Amino acid sequence: MVRRLKERFEKKFDEEIRFFKGMMQGPKLVGAIVPTSSITAKKMASIINPNSGLPVLELGPGTGVITKAILARGVPAEKLVSVEYSEDFCSHLTMTYPGVNFIHGDAFDLDRTLGALAGQKFDSVISAVPLLNFPMQDRIRLLESLLDRLPPGRPVVQISYGPVSPIIAKPHSYHIQHFDFVVRNIPPAQLWIYRRA
Repeated sequence: MVRRLKERFEKKFDEEIRFFKGMMQGPKLVGAIVPTSSITAKKMASIINPNSGLPVLELGPGTGVITKAILARGVPAEKLVSVEYSEDFCSHLTMTYPGVNFIHGDAFDLDRTLGALAGQKFDSVISAVPLLNFPMQDRIRLLESLLDRLPPGRPVVQISYGPVSPIIAKPHSYHIQHFDFVVRNIPPAQLWIYRRA
């Protein structure tokens, strides 16, 4: 029992160290002060339809908390495509979650990053990209690119730490839905869903 607790503590501590190291190397690329909570990750993964037969696209997996929740939702590892900008995070994730298709690349240049998967349709998108660190035009362009990769009506879920949607409304192009406010996250997180009009 004590050994198991010690192992859990060491694993959690290792995750925190890796996160802070990533934050120091590229503070603009990490959107929070600590990794996403498992409660938030589970809520984000709840939008996935594991029976759709389509893969899921994850952006900004970081330390892998959301990746773990996506797999727990019933998505087979080979049906998860995950794009991570940090080379260190990407290497760690590849070892931690074998079978998941981790891609080291830029979410804002998905055609190049996804390569052979650029034309792939996805069931949904789970995004932890720190959008507030980027210009609004880039955020809109990213969202439009993501929605083009989904069947009509399927969602993009985005975590953010601001009081309003990190992407402005364009009702003729997509709908915005406030999904949840997770107080048990540090800092408290807002979850937003975007769908094609």
